[in-house]
Amino acid sequence: MAYSDKVILITGGAGFIGSAVIEQLLKTDVSQIYAVDNLVRGRKENLKSAFLDDRIEFIEGDICDRPLMERLLSEADILIHLAALRIRHCIAEPEIAFQIMFQAPFDLFCLAAKSAIERVVSASSSSIYGQADWYPTGERHHPYNDETFYGAGKLFNEGMLRVLANTHGLNFIALRPFNVYGPRMDIHGAYTEVMVRWMERIASGKNPIIYGDGKQSMDFTYVDDVARAFVIAASNSAPLAGAFNVGTGISTSLGELARVVTCAMGSALPVEYQAATNVASVERRQADINLARDILGFEAHIGLEEGVNKLVKWWRTETGY
Repeated sequence: MAYSDKVILITGGAGFIGSAVIEQLLKTDVSQIYAVDNLVRGRKENLKSAFLDDRIEFIEGDICDRPLMERLLSEADILIHLAALRIRHCIAEPEIAFQIMFQAPFDLFCLAAKSAIERVVSASSSSIYGQADWYPTGERHHPYNDETFYGAGKLFNEGMLRVLANTHGLNFIALRPFNVYGPRMDIHGAYTEVMVRWMERIASGKNPIIYGDGKQSMDFTYVDDVARAFVIAASNSAPLAGAFNVGTGISTSLGELARVVTCAMGSALPVEYQAATNVASVERRQADINLARDILGFEAHIGLEEGVNKLVKWWRTETGY
């Protein structure tokens, strides 16, 4: 499937990952991009450079607006679904989370199936694995260890897509990104990530804080690599229907991550360790990347130090530190 003459609808288009996907799509011969975002998490500023291209149209709207989504899907060839709430937001407001993570995707995917759209590429998450039983963790790992509303929603989305593939022949790919970071991370909202909090503290001369012993380790994946995975998945011409991990295959401890961030900030502040909280129960994540490499032809290219330096440079520009 080439992008020539294709119309793409992207939900969450002004978000962290969505804006990066759009930037990469605009480097192809795509015909038209509709970017939908209600700006709860996304920011129009994220699309500042994209707006220089007349192939993109931004729609400030909600994926819960069924008539809006039905109209846009009727004009689209490909749907890239990225709109979602953050994990902690789902905990804080489960009723809203149900609408965004369950009901709206259900309606959206059913409409996509009925409109005979060529392909759906949906953002799932490594959260569906919870605390995995083995590493690296492959796509066939069971989902029963997940304890989050967010992960449950992502798994529901995958299940719905599989049902519609079976009943309507829907062509879909679900991507499971691992711990995405990079420019345009949420630095303004109530649910910012640990790297953002560390940069704020280091810039103020305060020690970065790690809750626990710092041995917790994650597969940190740079946003441009993740965006490239979505672009590859959407353009794949094979009749695929399945889920794929998107990660580096490398698990880095929080202690080592703090060292990399501190170094990128030009600081020698030591880490301050505090008692662990019960918010995050996952101690390790590490993607098995073989399936995405062998089937989609995707591999991550950007290493942690390079990615963190890019993040810090962007953050300083954005905040003035």
